[in-house]
Amino acid sequence: MQAGALGLLVVGDGAFAPSLAAALLLGAGTAMVYPTLIAAVSDASQPRDRARVVGVYRFWRDFGFVGIGADATSTQTAILIVAVLTGVSGLLVAATSWRPRRAFRARLRP
Repeated sequence: MQAGALGLLVVGDGAFAPSLAAALLLGAGTAMVYPTLIAAVSDASQPRDRARVVGVYRFWRDFGFVGIGADATSTQTAILIVAVLTGVSGLLVAATSWRPRRAFRARLRP
């Protein structure tokens, strides 16, 4: 959803209707993915390391590579690159068979 919204933003070329649709789709996609990513990062770390691991994740998430990319190329190119990266990462996650680690499964049993 996020990749499609970003692609629509680029294709819309600043027109109001596509920009509004892209903003709505991007907001909905972000609302779905961010809590899931934070939970995944938290689940994959030990409790004593959790704050540091989540902090590192948030640093890279908020680093601003889009701004750096826009400075190096153009705003549209930077948004398109992020759309491609987002789409590819979503497809990789969808194609991956996720199984809980053995220690995690043992903690789930009553």
